[in-house]
Amino acid sequence: MKRFFIAFGIAVIAIALPPALLNFFGKSQLLIPGFWLIYQFFSSLTFLICLGVIWGQQKNATLGGQVFLGSTTLKLLLCMTIALIYLHKYKVNDVVFVLNYFYLYFLYTAFEIYSLLSNLRVQNKK
Repeated sequence: MKRFFIAFGIAVIAIALPPALLNFFGKSQLLIPGFWLIYQFFSSLTFLICLGVIWGQQKNATLGGQVFLGSTTLKLLLCMTIALIYLHKYKVNDVVFVLNYFYLYFLYTAFEIYSLLSNLRVQNKK
């Protein structure tokens, strides 16, 4: 579990670095309004889902796959809902929104899959 917290901290910083550099160098037009709020949503959601799946795998290893699939479905639905709410509330450049949104979605999903698979490998070695 300690490994997950360290990896999550590194991932959060690594994912935040490019947008922070865009802000720092004055290219904030490449970020959507409220980018950091969506960033925080993705970060929190990924953290909670990973913790839930790891906890579920530790409680009942045979249900680990089902818990993972259920949490992935929940994440997809929540992320799509947030995208719809955001697009309804703000009028933004479509290309910038798609780039920002999928930047966050794919990187956090890649981290989630990597961390959960590495946790599963550790459990299989026991």
